[in-house]
Amino acid sequence: MGATPVAPAGAVPTHVGIIMDGNGRWATARNLPRTNGHQEGLEAAKRIVRAAADLGCRYLSLYAFSTENWNRTPDEVKFLMGLVGRHLRKELPFYTEVGVRIVHSGDTARLPKSVQTQLAGVMEDTAGFNRITVNLALNYGGRDEIVRAVGRVIEGDAASGATPCGSPVTEERLRGALDLPELPDPDLIIRTGGERRLSNFLLWQCAYAELYFSDKLWPDWDHDDLREAFADYACRTRNFGGVR
Repeated sequence: MGATPVAPAGAVPTHVGIIMDGNGRWATARNLPRTNGHQEGLEAAKRIVRAAADLGCRYLSLYAFSTENWNRTPDEVKFLMGLVGRHLRKELPFYTEVGVRIVHSGDTARLPKSVQTQLAGVMEDTAGFNRITVNLALNYGGRDEIVRAVGRVIEGDAASGATPCGSPVTEERLRGALDLPELPDPDLIIRTGGERRLSNFLLWQCAYAELYFSDKLWPDWDHDDLREAFADYACRTRNFGGVR
């Protein structure tokens, strides 16, 4: 195997979104419970957060739990919620060492109260870190985010006394009502595990994102895999609808 390609200087994407797929299949292939795969997936996430920071990426969005994941078995959902709840603030030494600021996108209302508390706490604990911002997409769905954003625009009009037809909904207004309007749109979306779809992830924000698909299962991902994805990204020509 040859050396892992390295992205040219200045070609590192500012914001990367990752659909972390393959935890269950990783465990099944080893005759282990699916829960073992999720535990290993957490370790992979820590490796990739560190690698992204080392490579100069400023924002990393991790698809941790989708609005559709509630359809999994109750035992698996309970384990995932427990895993998140146990590790959100337990990893504070890691966040401190790497300089990770934690933010969140998604609807917190359906999350267990313990997870809501841990999430609020870790965002407060890491608010002053600025090496890399990690967005945990937890109980997140792209369509759900857009629907909630429209609701916020309508509520804003009602609060200001604007008539329904007097305040046109523009891209700027709708974007400003998304969960994290301050984050730049992702430059690169990575999906592991061999699937080739977005699965309701950052649908508004990824309109012009480059897509990178890997057959490797998420628990096996490491620094070299991220460098390879970044090197592939560096070879892309991004026209944003224009012509070069």
